[in-house]
Amino acid sequence: MSETVSALLVTEVEKYLKSVFGNIKLKNISELGTAPPDVMEDGVKGFGYGKPYMITFERDGKEESAVLSSMRVQSGFGHDHFSDRAQVLLWQHDTFNRMPGHVESLDVGYFTKDGGLCSTGDAEEFFLLMRTVNGSEYVSDLEEIKKNKGEISELDLKRTTVLAEYLAKIHRKRHTAPELYVRKIRDTVGHGECIMGLTDSYPDSLSYITPGELCAIEQKCVEWRWKIKTHTDRLCMTHGDFHPYNIMFREGTDFTVLDRSRGEWGEAADDVSSLAMNYIFYALQTNGSFTGGFKQLFEAFFERYLELTGDYFLLKVIQPFFVFRTLVVASPVWYPNLSLDLRGKLFNFLYNILEVEEFNPSEVDKLIES
Repeated sequence: MSETVSALLVTEVEKYLKSVFGNIKLKNISELGTAPPDVMEDGVKGFGYGKPYMITFERDGKEESAVLSSMRVQSGFGHDHFSDRAQVLLWQHDTFNRMPGHVESLDVGYFTKDGGLCSTGDAEEFFLLMRTVNGSEYVSDLEEIKKNKGEISELDLKRTTVLAEYLAKIHRKRHTAPELYVRKIRDTVGHGECIMGLTDSYPDSLSYITPGELCAIEQKCVEWRWKIKTHTDRLCMTHGDFHPYNIMFREGTDFTVLDRSRGEWGEAADDVSSLAMNYIFYALQTNGSFTGGFKQLFEAFFERYLELTGDYFLLKVIQPFFVFRTLVVASPVWYPNLSLDLRGKLFNFLYNILEVEEFNPSEVDKLIES
């Protein structure tokens, strides 16, 4: 989004103020700290996001004023996305008036693409309306393979291959924004939905992992963050949560993805590990070891992806992403009924992958068993 628009239209500002305050008459608009113009024109020329504007209006025969404030469009400091800036402004409106002595927030709203202003001040929670998608979640395929003791069909292999091809296609789209790559790596370690949020969700009294061990995992992941965050040229289009519950298959290899998460741009290893970890997880559930049909699917997925992308450097940055996904499937919150033996093998994989400089897809069994 550009930092400036052509004008802040007087008619739109007046319409907005009437929606909030009722019958008012707009008197003037000027950039805060500057003298108001003698004559108000159709709009504020050179209006820019991030500049505060003084608005003077008349209500019930009395002159009142308010400051219209937005956030500057910028990269870094967690303000990269439109949703980041919306989060800050919504939070400010919700909390300003609960602090004694704080300036009052009168409303929170948004600019439309055609220059309009709309109020969201009465919002309690937000929602998303999406188109209906038919099909079955890919996890039902994995459950069926587990039920058949790891036997896979030709269709299973084709579906794995088409998922690798899909990721290879979207990951080809690159983006130059170093701050976003650094943020992606930082968020993978420190965000509440990712590694540190997951470790915080593990109760203190577990028999298979202690708070001290979870702390050590976090420390290793911070080390990995500093190893890989400089590879900003790898920033590419990602899904961000590419797991079997977010993939809907219809007939054959026709599918749709759901619930894209955590930003438009990221690290390809995030998507690759998100799906690949599930083949490891299901192999362990089915056979107690990384063998059988799920191993075949894992190897076919990696082989096709690397064949199409030639991105072998991914194997040098995928480690913390695998840790993230291992913490998900080993979680006592999401998967409370796993055996101690299975959890032990998952944590073996987690500990060991943190120690390898380059992940080898053909040596997963060694990482699990050692």
